[in-house]
Amino acid sequence: MPERLKALWAGVAAAALWGGLYPVSKAVMEVVPPFVLLATRLLLGAAILYPFVWRQGGMRWPARAWRLALGVGALGFGFALGLQFVGTHWSTASNGALVTATTPAFVVLFGAWILHERLTRRQAIALVLATLGVLIVIDPRQASLDQFFLGNLALVAAALGWALYSVLIRWLTQTWDTLRVSIAAMLGGLVVVLPPALFQWPQIRWENFTWQVALGVLYVAVFATAIAMFLWNYAFAHLKSSTAALTFFAQPLIGTLVGVWWLGETLRWGFVLGGFLIAGGLYLAAVDSAT
Repeated sequence: MPERLKALWAGVAAAALWGGLYPVSKAVMEVVPPFVLLATRLLLGAAILYPFVWRQGGMRWPARAWRLALGVGALGFGFALGLQFVGTHWSTASNGALVTATTPAFVVLFGAWILHERLTRRQAIALVLATLGVLIVIDPRQASLDQFFLGNLALVAAALGWALYSVLIRWLTQTWDTLRVSIAAMLGGLVVVLPPALFQWPQIRWENFTWQVALGVLYVAVFATAIAMFLWNYAFAHLKSSTAALTFFAQPLIGTLVGVWWLGETLRWGFVLGGFLIAGGLYLAAVDSAT
């Protein structure tokens, strides 16, 4: 399989793992406060990846590489994910889904500005198809864009921050390897989220901390952080930003399916239509990557 096609599937796999993150974290955050969970997932995620780096000689890096990777991680894992928690708390879940769906478009803009990347015609069509598919899946009519201004503002800032993080990851991984960049970025995010996590620590509801909650924390740390973040960074290391960003659209599809299976939510006709459009966009991206 060509390297670019492997990278595309890595991005899809990352988005799929994140699709299961919302229903799992929703249940876990009934017991564990948001920033405690975020700090835990970053700490465990870095710890899980470190043995693979240790086998390759550890984290011996130039000081400049450390500064850049820590800074990019502080932006993506610290501020962007932190603002996403705050925005979702101050706004609504549907608003969060709607605003988060704009991330790939922001990635394309940052990719053109920072990396001077250009969209091919096929990529542009894929982006339009996938965006329409996501809008149908999440149904913007459910959002309340006027009532929750501060929350929506935080969500927009989070989408911008994650898009910029993704493009900067591509820039970093052109010089340094993806695994070390991923670990350093998680540590950079941990520096940002640790203070609010310590503040929220007394709010943990230990009396409700069951083995199911523990499994949820492990899913968030192992699958949605260590594995998914590495796969996402790998996709951006080997693909143009505009192509890698398209894989983000798999997230609402998987999230909806998990919600139906786990939370008993109803599957709407819009999911099927939107799913076909997203699949069409991903197919065009795959064809473009293979050529």
